[in-house]
Amino acid sequence: MILREKIADQLPALRERVKRLVEEHGHVKIGDVTVAQAYGGARGVRMLVTDISYVDPGEGIRFRGYTIPEVLDLLPKIDGHEIPMVGGLYYLLITGELPTYEQALDVEKEWGQRGVIPGYVTDFLKAMPIDVHPMTLFSTAILTMQRESVFTKRYHEDLRKEDYWEPMLEDSLELTAKLPILAAYIYRLKYKGGELIHPDPNLDIGSNFARMLGVNNKEYADLARLYFILHSDHESGNVSAHATHMVASSLSDIYYALSAGMNGLAGPLHGLANQEALKWLLCVYDLFNGVPSKEELTDFAWETLNSGKVIPGYGHAVLRIADPRFTAQFKFAQEHFPEDEIFQLASLVYDVIPQVLKAQGKAKNPAPNVDAISGTLQHHYGVKESGFYTVMFGVSRALGVTANAIWARALGQPLERPKSLTTAMLEEIVAQKGDN
Repeated sequence: MILREKIADQLPALRERVKRLVEEHGHVKIGDVTVAQAYGGARGVRMLVTDISYVDPGEGIRFRGYTIPEVLDLLPKIDGHEIPMVGGLYYLLITGELPTYEQALDVEKEWGQRGVIPGYVTDFLKAMPIDVHPMTLFSTAILTMQRESVFTKRYHEDLRKEDYWEPMLEDSLELTAKLPILAAYIYRLKYKGGELIHPDPNLDIGSNFARMLGVNNKEYADLARLYFILHSDHESGNVSAHATHMVASSLSDIYYALSAGMNGLAGPLHGLANQEALKWLLCVYDLFNGVPSKEELTDFAWETLNSGKVIPGYGHAVLRIADPRFTAQFKFAQEHFPEDEIFQLASLVYDVIPQVLKAQGKAKNPAPNVDAISGTLQHHYGVKESGFYTVMFGVSRALGVTANAIWARALGQPLERPKSLTTAMLEEIVAQKGDN
């Protein structure tokens, strides 16, 4: 398998590089933790390592050093489609190298061969109450498939520590192959009467996902590819990535770890933000019986902020520019459905809201983030069930966190175990430093 060969080729040099960095420079401080950071969710504390992605405040996310525009331009595309293959992105995330068309297609073929959901998983989903949230179904189904873990089986067969990464790669390929199918089945079960559209192993993941949802539209296949690429990774400090990493650091297999990450993604401050942004747009549209004027929207925005509410989809903890993931989706909408009134409203919001937030003075970055537009695109193509959007986010995020998990095993990263202090200890430290 090409991914296994690539990791095996890179691993000796990278292990030596990390060993030398820790042994020779382990004493070097990379940040001083403050009391505010200790109480503030460790925000800004530099204590995680990932080579998969990095969020540059001035350029947005970089996947293996490549910006969003570069990734969309350089990754291989299927003839007749404008968005690259997701398999090409996964190859890049895991190997750090831009794939050829054949290498990207090789990953897609791997997924096609592995894309079979065990019958006991579909039986479990059918047995669940229809009103269970899609993310509950998604996370629990992932956990249910844990019995398939190759890592767990081989670990109990005296697997050598330096070889832990190989079954982690195997599990990750199996799981990432099954997740789009699992997500589509959940969608059909909850919203389309339970009639499953079976996957076609000859299709790439984008076309297959569109087909299994029942959206027979070439544009939507490209949108699925775009969505999965843009949401795939976001450093290691966000909740879903960090939860996955932390659980995996205990040598839990990727099924246990990803299920934990998906539980974090389901939180309103993380993955649910995309549906909140669409909900807000639809509420504004209904309130004004269409797209309001610029003046009406400006007044409404101030009323919203002055009442203590927030405008979802705007602001970012790290970025100081418009999120390039927003920009890529906005461009897609401009090219394919500029006449859509919900998109026209989203475009007006993009014109108005940053100026209002800037005038208010509270937001460090009043520009839009990825959530401000993603639901609008799904809504246009008929996927209007916003409760499902976070499941799609989860399918995408699995690409990045599994790539990180593979390399964490390969490099023997240890159990994550930060040290806690009591409030009294912090008060004593403050007093000793004379900070009144």
